[in-house]
Amino acid sequence: MKQSKEGTRKVNVFKLKDSPELKKIKLIALDLDGTTLTRNGLTRRTRETLEEAVRKGINVVIATGRPYSALPEAVKNIKGLEYVIISNGAHIVRPLTGEFLYSNYVDRDAILRVRKMLMKREFPVEVFTGGRAYVDRKLYEDVKKKGSSYLSAKYILRTREPVDDIYDFWLSHADSIENVNIQFEYQQDRAEMKKLLEKAEGITLTSSTGHNLEVGGATTSKASALEEICRMDGLLMENVMAFGDSPNDGAMIREAGIGVAMENATADIIADADITAPSNDDEGVAYTLRMLLLGGKDPLQEKVYEH
Repeated sequence: MKQSKEGTRKVNVFKLKDSPELKKIKLIALDLDGTTLTRNGLTRRTRETLEEAVRKGINVVIATGRPYSALPEAVKNIKGLEYVIISNGAHIVRPLTGEFLYSNYVDRDAILRVRKMLMKREFPVEVFTGGRAYVDRKLYEDVKKKGSSYLSAKYILRTREPVDDIYDFWLSHADSIENVNIQFEYQQDRAEMKKLLEKAEGITLTSSTGHNLEVGGATTSKASALEEICRMDGLLMENVMAFGDSPNDGAMIREAGIGVAMENATADIIADADITAPSNDDEGVAYTLRMLLLGGKDPLQEKVYEH
C-alpha cells in the first residue's frame, strides 16, 4: 500500500474498497478525540459499528493520549474491547478492570531534565502517572473560577486531579511518569519551547492539539504499543488499520498496513495516510469501517447518515 514516506499513494475510501490489503486487516486502532468521538462523544452508530467489527473477528483497540481515568465510560463499555492504549503508548490496559498489561515510562533522568527546564517558566503542566492526570491546585482553582481562553475548563475539572505543588509531585513520581502535557496560550512560547525540548535526550515530543506539547519516553508511541499488542495476538502491523487526526497519531498511521486520516486531521497526518475518511463529527470511523470491512453500501448516498 505505502510507496515511501515522500510518496504515499493517496486514494479515497471507494478506490480502496477492492484492495487486497483489506483482506489482511485483523485489528482496528482508533484515536479518540478528533477521530472516534464527535463533539458529543461516542455515538450509538459508531459503537454499534465497532461491536459489529468485533463480532466479525476484528480486534478493536483504542489508542489515545488520554490517561485511563479520563476514558469515557461509553468507550470502556464497548462490547468485546480487549485493549486500550493510553498516554500515547505508555500503557496497554484491560478496559473495565484497569489492569496494566504493558508499560513504557519516561527515563527518570530524562524527565527530571525536562522538569528543570519547565520550572523556570510558568506554563501550565499536567503530569500523567498511575493512569491519572494531575495539575497544580492553583491552576485547577483558577480555571474553576475564571475559565480559560485556551484550555477546556470543563475537561480539566472533570479529568484532572489537583495537587499542592505539581513540581514536587513530579519529583516524587519521577520513576513512573507516563506523559507530561504542557499547555501554551501563545504560539510563540510553544514554538520556542518546542525547539528546546527537541534537543533534550531520552524523550519523544509530540502533540494532540495546536496549543500543547506532550513529552513521553524515548521509545513511547501508540505505534510501539500497537506492535506489542500484535506480538501478543500473533499479528503484524500490516494487519492493522489505524485512524487518527493529530501528530501523536503519526507513527501508527505510518506503520499500519492501512493508515486513515480524518477529514479534520492536520496536514501532516493527511499526507502520511493512505486514505482520508469523513470528519469525526460526520462519524467517519463508522462510515469507513462499514464501507471497507463490513460490507456496507454507501450510506451517504442513501441518506442513512442524517444529522
